[in-house]
Amino acid sequence: MKALRAIRSLRTLSTYTHRNHLSTPLCRFYSAQPEEDNNNNTGEDEDEVSSFDSSQYTFPSVGSSSAADVRREPTWNEAYRAKADQAIFGTDARKQTSQIIEEDEEGRRATMLAKALLHAALEKPDDVEEEDMVVKEEDQRSLSVGIIGAPNAGKSALTNYMVGSKVAAVSRKTNTTTHEVLGVMTKGNTQICFFDTPGLMLKSGGYPYKTDVRVRVESAWSSVDLYDVLMVIFDVHRHLSKPDKRVIRLIRHLGAQAHPKQKRVLCMNKVDLVEVKKDLLKVAQEFGNLPGYERYFMISGLKGSGVKDLAQYLMDQAVKRPWDEDPTTLSEDTMKNISLEVVREKMLHHIHQEIPYSLEHRLIDWKELRDGSLRIEQHFITHKQSQRKILVGKNGSKIGRIGMEANEELRSIFKRDVHLILQVRVA
Repeated sequence: MKALRAIRSLRTLSTYTHRNHLSTPLCRFYSAQPEEDNNNNTGEDEDEVSSFDSSQYTFPSVGSSSAADVRREPTWNEAYRAKADQAIFGTDARKQTSQIIEEDEEGRRATMLAKALLHAALEKPDDVEEEDMVVKEEDQRSLSVGIIGAPNAGKSALTNYMVGSKVAAVSRKTNTTTHEVLGVMTKGNTQICFFDTPGLMLKSGGYPYKTDVRVRVESAWSSVDLYDVLMVIFDVHRHLSKPDKRVIRLIRHLGAQAHPKQKRVLCMNKVDLVEVKKDLLKVAQEFGNLPGYERYFMISGLKGSGVKDLAQYLMDQAVKRPWDEDPTTLSEDTMKNISLEVVREKMLHHIHQEIPYSLEHRLIDWKELRDGSLRIEQHFITHKQSQRKILVGKNGSKIGRIGMEANEELRSIFKRDVHLILQVRVA
């Protein structure tokens, strides 16, 4: 009987202890629930949610070694591990383990060496390095190239590919480019300046549109005759599947007659999307009788197909003239424009319900700090509260994603730490 009473008392005590153990985290859990909204709230929290500050997040420093390159040290004690291996697996287990580790290390080193040799084989020899060449001003050759076409024809993607870096925003949505964007490619003694322009269209009467995009479209039309070479680009895949009379009208209008002081070429873009390649010959024949175009190119600005021939043609058209841009460093104006384009691209990528094309995107502050990092502050100014809510997202989720992705890309482009601040407000 005494034994049974002892067992019952132990059960009761264990049950009581278990209940007390469970009740503690539940109490803590419910105590962590948010408090009810206070009527005396001044609205400061709402303003904080509508902004993004990269200083509130942790980013790895530029130039630091990645987590994959850092070898992790074992957390166990090597002496106790050796005793356990000897007791369980025998005396030779430790030797076998060390041998396996050495073989893995040798394999890793062999792989790294093979990659390094392959990378060195693909690089140009030191005696023909173009980046270290100092070109005299009398030997410099330059060319200005204007890239125009209908909206969403792939002009910005081609500009980025030719330059080799992000200089213009790229999006599936139309009218992504809102102003002229400059991209510079320098090879040897030749420098080519690409000017990416907003999308152009013609009305049925043969004149430019004058709508809400009147200012930027008219600006693009007014600069058509200012370039040495004019590249007219259109989406050949869309032309084959669903021809647009406005695009055809634009191509025929620019190629109707030869320009006395300018060379014009017609580029059929997005050929990688065309499944039947014979259809490209039909398009070439359709526009082959236009005297205004000196050459025709079939390219893919995204994948790079045919871009090499186009670049070589432009290099041959360069004239003897001093360079307009410094090939070694990015100017501050160029960096400011790149920061605006990168943020705008991320904004267009994350907004699907409504595209507030009428919102203003301003660069408010640009500072280079003492440690070499950049502090960039940009504001989105909307005309409606509904547009502001769409851009901010629930609890600042969308503006946060836009800021995180843009900050990461700007760090990779500028090769330095970037402190990005984004804020959304109503005009």
